[in-house]
This record gives sequence, C-alpha cells and structure tokens, in this order.
Amino acid sequence: MSQWILLILLAAGAKAQDAPDLAAGRKIFESQCALCHGQTGTGGRGPSLNRPALPHAPDDEALYQVIFKGIEPEMPGAWQLDAHEIRSVAAYVRSLGAIPAEHLMGDPARGERVYQSKGCAGCHIVAGKGESYGPELTGIGARRNGANLRETLLNPASLLPEGFLYMSAVTRAGATVRGIRVNEDTFTVQIKDARGEFHSFKKSDLNSLTPLAHQTPMPSFASLSSGELDDLVSYLASLKGKP
Repeated sequence: MSQWILLILLAAGAKAQDAPDLAAGRKIFESQCALCHGQTGTGGRGPSLNRPALPHAPDDEALYQVIFKGIEPEMPGAWQLDAHEIRSVAAYVRSLGAIPAEHLMGDPARGERVYQSKGCAGCHIVAGKGESYGPELTGIGARRNGANLRETLLNPASLLPEGFLYMSAVTRAGATVRGIRVNEDTFTVQIKDARGEFHSFKKSDLNSLTPLAHQTPMPSFASLSSGELDDLVSYLASLKGKP
C-alpha cells in the first residue's frame, strides 16, 4: 500500500471518528436532557427544542457552547461529556427541528381574554404590560410546553422553578411580611411582596423567618371550564417572545 493511500485512509478514518454520532447523541439527550426538554424536545421545565431556530444557539458553534457551558441559573453545563459527545448531542438537537410543532386545543385569542378576566396581569408581565410579582411571561411559550403550562395552572406548587422560595418574615414589632425571596445570605434577606414592594431585613432584627416550602402565591385555576383552560394554555403557549 502506497504512503499516499495510507494517509488518505487514515484521514478518512479520523474524519469518520470525529463526525457527530446522531444515535449516541439521542441516547445522551434522552438520559440527561429529556427531563427538562422532553423526550422529543417539545419542552417542559426547559424550553422546547423542536424548532429550526434556537434563540441561544443561532449556529452550531453557539449550540456547542450552550451545551458545554450551560445557561445560568437553570441549565447546568455538560462538564461530564467529551467534545465528541457534545457534538453528537448538538447534532441530535438540530434534528429535533424537523419534528412538527405541538398542536394544542383551544383558541389563543379567547385565551388572552381569559388571562385578562382572571387578573393574571396583576402578577405577570407580557410584552411590557402588567406587574412583575410573578415571572415574566412574554416568552413562556418558548420555554414551556402545553402539558407543563396546564399542570402549572392546575397545581402551581407542583412545578416551582429551581431556587424559588416563598417566605414569611415577622418583625420585632409583630408585622408580618409574606412574599417571594429575592436575595438571601447569612445575615440578611430581601423579600418582594404581592404589591411588588421590596423589604430588606437583617435576620437578627426578625422574630421569625419561615420558608413556606412547596407553596406559591399563585392560585390554582382548576375552577376554569375545560374550554377556558384549553384557551388559556393555548394563549400562553403562543407567547414566544421577540421573533
């Protein structure tokens, strides 16, 4: 075998070895990513990935970096994967863009009316309108699938974001402040109440500071009719943020 033929074969073998392995990428995705993004990338706790354009990954190199480094605070980096495994996961994620978008029952226009009539804007912002006690919903449809949105509406405390904590603080004067923890360290805590006001305390100045674990100020919407719930879920799923 001539030296040139040997070099060509070695180069071809190296290229094949370096090429992303779609099957391996799928296996890694299903075992390590699907918990948040869904088995077929339709989303859940994490954003849906079955779309041609990903906001944080406009090209393959950006997608590699997102998988490798993660996105704080919700998505951890894939430090346990080697470069070839990350490229394989990235290739599989790109393939998810060919999966048809989720089809939901309900009408987004009617759902928007349900959203307004139930006072959701009193706690949430959509496209700059509303209040900021709860999380902004402008791009919620790009981060959550329909099943996740429905479960959150029916059982709000069942799908709390990582790091979320509802708290009750009682001052030395006997006043009670209940709200969402914004910041906390060894000596101080900051809480945002339902009016959107911030309260900063030294822990040593409080009679008590009680974490209200597995609780949330968001009420359940289980009282909605099935049609209203379908419409509201459809409206929220349509909120994809800026194009």
